[in-house]
Amino acid sequence: MIDPLSQWISRSSGLHGPVMLMYHAITPGREVPAWPWAVSAARFDAQLDALLSAGWHTVTQSEMLAGGPALQPRSVAITFDDGYADNLYAMESLRSRGMRGTWFIASGSIGRTPQWTEEGQPRGRMLDTGELRAMQQMGIEIGAHSVSHRRLTLLNADELRSEVSDSRSVLEDLLGQSVSSFAYPYGEYDERCTEAVRSAGYSSACTTRTGWAMRDGNPYTLRRLTVFNTDTASTLIRKVSLGSHEIASSILLKQIGRNLAARVSARHGKAE
Repeated sequence: MIDPLSQWISRSSGLHGPVMLMYHAITPGREVPAWPWAVSAARFDAQLDALLSAGWHTVTQSEMLAGGPALQPRSVAITFDDGYADNLYAMESLRSRGMRGTWFIASGSIGRTPQWTEEGQPRGRMLDTGELRAMQQMGIEIGAHSVSHRRLTLLNADELRSEVSDSRSVLEDLLGQSVSSFAYPYGEYDERCTEAVRSAGYSSACTTRTGWAMRDGNPYTLRRLTVFNTDTASTLIRKVSLGSHEIASSILLKQIGRNLAARVSARHGKAE
């Protein structure tokens, strides 16, 4: 259920180009998970239904960069980082609604417990090779997320090259298909990182910076909107409509002003 204010703001969304959403993990049921980067299954389903109701069309990251007929005015690229096994629920939720997404996989942890540790992160294994292949066959794009999920900006030249290039080659060998999309672990990158990704043969890479996906005009610094554990269907619609993590009152008032100005302009044009 989308609240009236979010519905009203949504009416002028899609004017600034596509947006990208970043998810990580899905927890069963309705309870709000403790980890900020996890979303309950109930809320995830409600968010997908809200996007469909508001007229958003899902594309993969590669489709977004390619443009063409697949890129409609209200296009959203739903992405998942890391590759936790609980993401299978998300994949089925997308499939049942005719929606698509892009998964960024840390190749060194496929089918295993993650090689990196973070307080509150999901327990258990990551997606395995068979599951990734099945997802790919269902139209899900599989991208790379480095080998071991290290902070790339802290690595020396050889380590950086290995994390970026080896991740791609491992995934391509396992999946039998080209891997062209990348996501920087922790969203951290610099010029060395973007050059390493480009040199490794990727076509694009995404960050965790807020904003419209292609705002910078650089395919290696795509922007994404983070979906947090507290986000509802209404706050998600506000995020994609405003192209921002921030949905505070001041930003909402600015958007309302823009909507009113657009309506006045449209009416004036008709009157003439």
